[in-house]
Amino acid sequence: MDRIFFDSVKEVSSFSLSKTVVTGIVIILLSLTSLPAFAQFEAAEFEKITKENRAQFERETQDISLTGQGLYEDTKLDDRQTNEIRARLQAIFGDPTQTLEDLINKENFRPGKAIQFEYWFMVNDSIPLMVLDWNGPFGSGLTYGGASKYVDLMPQIKREFVRKLMSIEEFGEYKDYFYSPEKEQWYIVKYEDGKFRNEEIDSPAGMSID
Repeated sequence: MDRIFFDSVKEVSSFSLSKTVVTGIVIILLSLTSLPAFAQFEAAEFEKITKENRAQFERETQDISLTGQGLYEDTKLDDRQTNEIRARLQAIFGDPTQTLEDLINKENFRPGKAIQFEYWFMVNDSIPLMVLDWNGPFGSGLTYGGASKYVDLMPQIKREFVRKLMSIEEFGEYKDYFYSPEKEQWYIVKYEDGKFRNEEIDSPAGMSID
C-alpha cells in the first residue's frame, strides 16, 4: 500500500548567507510543486477495508491520528435515518468492516462502545477514513473520522462519499445487532423485503453485556 502521504516531512538544511537567494528560489519551487498535489486530487476512490484486513490496516495506520475536522459540513445524508444509510452502504460496499458482534468480546469493551457498524476505508490508497453510526437505527447521519494530516481534503472526500451513497437506486439488505445502553435493550436491525425493522430481542447467544 502506498504510504507516501504518511511519511514525515523532512527538515530542510540551512544554507550560508551567500546562498540566501538560492534558498529562496528553492523554497518557492518546493511550494509550487507541493500545491498541485492537492489540486490534482480530483476524484476519491474508496477502498473498503474487509474484516479480514482489519489487523493489517491498523498496523499501517497506527501512527495516524483521526479527527472529525473537515467532515462537519452538512450534506443531504446527514438528515437521513442511519438505518437507511446502512442500507445504502451495504448496496455499494457490502458488509461493514466490523459490527457489534466483532467488538463485544474484546477486553476493553464497554456498553458505551456498542456501535451497530463501522466502515473503514483507504481513500486513493493513502488516506484513512472511518464512518460509523452514533445511535444505531435511532440516529441520523453518520460519525466520520479522517486522517488529521489531510483536513483540507476532508470536505471534498465527504462530498464525494455522500454523492456516491445518494446515487444508488436500490438498497442493500442487511441484518445487524444493536444494544441501547440507555434503554438496556437489544435489537435486531434489518432491511429486508423492502422494509426497515427494529425488533426488540433478548441478549443474543455469546453477546451478553454486563
